[in-house]
Amino acid sequence: MTTSWLVTGAHGLLGQDVLAELAGDPDVWVTGLSRDRLDITDPTAVRAAVAGHRVVVNCAAWTDVDGAERSEAAATAVNGTGVRHLARACADSGALLLHVSTDYVFPGDARHPYPEDAPTGPVNAYGRSKLAGERAVVELLPRAGYVVRTAWLYGAHGPNFVTTMLKLAARHETLDVVADQHGQPTWSRALARQLAVLGRAALTGQAPAGIYHGTASGRTTWCGLARETFRRSGLDPERIRSVGSDKFPRPAARPAFGVLGHGSWSGAGLAPLPPWEDQLTASLKEPVFADLAAAARASVRDT
Repeated sequence: MTTSWLVTGAHGLLGQDVLAELAGDPDVWVTGLSRDRLDITDPTAVRAAVAGHRVVVNCAAWTDVDGAERSEAAATAVNGTGVRHLARACADSGALLLHVSTDYVFPGDARHPYPEDAPTGPVNAYGRSKLAGERAVVELLPRAGYVVRTAWLYGAHGPNFVTTMLKLAARHETLDVVADQHGQPTWSRALARQLAVLGRAALTGQAPAGIYHGTASGRTTWCGLARETFRRSGLDPERIRSVGSDKFPRPAARPAFGVLGHGSWSGAGLAPLPPWEDQLTASLKEPVFADLAAAARASVRDT
């Protein structure tokens, strides 16, 4: 039997991969709505969009971390109030909601991976806005709401750290990259597959509602990710120089430790996402990354 899915934020980095993943499933009928077609801060529009769908995957979000520091009310309108509108519409229609959140709901002062039930405590406006959305899902959809926290997301369909590093490699001999922030680089295509798996498991009652951590296994630093991106792209990783966060002051504080545990997946009988190194290797085969790497290698030969 065909199941109807709705993907919000469908033109974003993650939304495009989710759409592509679901489009390959003959048992899924998927609708993708970008920001210009669905403003999730409009409750009437949200109610109309959710109607008739069995599963909603929310990829719509305010993602400008520093911008949120300057405009917290605007960020919360999307990441908090907008998510509440989606959760309420799903509660009224009987739909499942898979909502994508962030490691930034944690303070970043841990020494071991944060489990799904660890106390939250965001250190910036973006994290507070995302936590408001999480709370709306848990409150309004105790049996049909799924919060999937991700982190350090990169992919082919939007600006991200891996793309930036490869672009800079073609223009600079060396790059300074922060080495005192720890996290889990996560490929958007891998997360899209995981969201599809979770949605199917939720429909059959296999996966209980609640919080899941949709991040790669393992951990590294931004510097470690940059060096491995270079290494696996045929570039010299020694061109990356490690520096502290104080070298790049930003309006919004960044958690120093954003490593997440993955216990909820085993509890649902599902495998967590693979190691970040494996995801990086697979992602670099995508044309956008392969082309950037080729251009960076060519620039080295030309100097």
